Parts: sequence; C-alpha cells; structure tokens
Amino acid sequence: MALTLHPSLVRAASGDYQAMVLGCIDPRIQEPMREYAVSRSLIGQYSQFTIAGAAIGVVAPAFAKWHEVFWDNLAATIKLHKIKSVIAIDHRDCGAAKIAYGDASIATPEIETDTHRKALAEFRKAVGDLQPQLKVETLLMALDGSVVSLA
Repeated sequence: MALTLHPSLVRAASGDYQAMVLGCIDPRIQEPMREYAVSRSLIGQYSQFTIAGAAIGVVAPAFAKWHEVFWDNLAATIKLHKIKSVIAIDHRDCGAAKIAYGDASIATPEIETDTHRKALAEFRKAVGDLQPQLKVETLLMALDGSVVSLA
C-alpha cells in the first residue's frame, strides 16, 4: 500500500504560511485548539508553539526562564515560514494562571477574564515591540472550544 501525504503536508518546510498559534499544554484544550485551527482553514498553514499558560507562559515573571525560548521560536518561524500573524489562545480554568498569579487570579469568571486580558495585552505589546510586522490576535477559549477575542 502506497503512502500518500495529506495535501496540506506536501508544502516545503520553508515558505509562506499564515500564522504561529500559541497555545497551552493542558490536555483538555488540545482538540478544541485543533478544531479552532480547522474552523479558520489553518491546517497546514501554521506553526504551533505550546507552553504552559500560552501567553501567560510567555509574559509572566513566574515563567521568566521560558520567555527567550518562545521569542527564539517566533523568530525562527518568521524566518522559515514567513508567517504574517501570531494567534495567542489562552484558556479558562488554566492551572498556569494560578501558578503565575495565584488562586485569586481566576476566582470568578470576571476576574479570570481580566487576568487573561492583562496577560494577552502584555503579550500583544511585546510582539508589537519585537516583531512589529506581525498581526496579533489574542483569544480566550472556554473548555467547550468557544472563543472570545480579548483585544
């Protein structure tokens, strides 16, 4: 039986792709994130970076040792894949948010949204400062896969 590649995988490793999707390591969010990428027609069009807390993992002082790894990966995907945007997807009930900012940071849905809004705004600003040519989307995903923009 001959193996055939999915059409989205036939492309070269370097070239023009759409985005980098930044997501969390939480196993509950992996399939909803993939479904989101499908809904945006991004399959085969994005690189992926997964880190605890998504944007929180990139900006929170508690995870400072991780920050350079993200920025180096973003620079590599810009060089290799010529991406045009970064889509950061934080999620509700995030354990990394608790680690970074304490239990009170997600005590109510309103406080939790504000915690993510602040982290995503910090992320958006950092991308703008370091890679101003990129469009930045900042989203908050519920565990059911629904998303809201936190611009």
